[in-house]
Amino acid sequence: MTDTRTSEGVDAYARDLTRWRSEFEALRPLLLELELEESIKWRKPCYSAAGSNIAIFQPFKDMCALMFFQGALLADEPGLLREQGANSQSALRLEFRSVDDVRAAAPHLAGYVREAIEHARLGVRVEKKRTEDYDVPQELLMRFDDDPRFREAFESLTPGRQRGYLLHFADAKKPETRMARIDRYAPRILDGLGMHD
Repeated sequence: MTDTRTSEGVDAYARDLTRWRSEFEALRPLLLELELEESIKWRKPCYSAAGSNIAIFQPFKDMCALMFFQGALLADEPGLLREQGANSQSALRLEFRSVDDVRAAAPHLAGYVREAIEHARLGVRVEKKRTEDYDVPQELLMRFDDDPRFREAFESLTPGRQRGYLLHFADAKKPETRMARIDRYAPRILDGLGMHD
């Protein structure tokens, strides 16, 4: 691509993309027409404006997507945006399984992007739940009572790391599974690490 708005890193990404290449090649020019700067972030093409990340391309096994970081703020009259995951608070995405899907979403893409840019310019962001708003499993509270050093280590983690653990521990249906998960991750917590560090 010779467009001056393109990124060499994204050019290389596109050349190396095996799955979803046609979909990305159909999507990319649409994004570049919309005041977006492209770069590689988190090893994927990311599109930014007004000093904020607006959207990122995501290849998956069964589909690819354009995920809007603050998608929950977008008016979605056509109903095309999908949740990123069960615990996602702000991200929503457009999902594509074919070039035809990209073409079908194209008439709505500019509206989503322009609205996302306007939110970024105004500094509007999704108000997320605070760590204190998450349920703390009883088994974790018992562990805190038994081991003050463990409690201190957990409370020293960043809020995002704490939330990751809280979600993972609480997701287990049985108390013994929750305890097993806590025991399994205790060394990482004591070392100040998150689940995915």
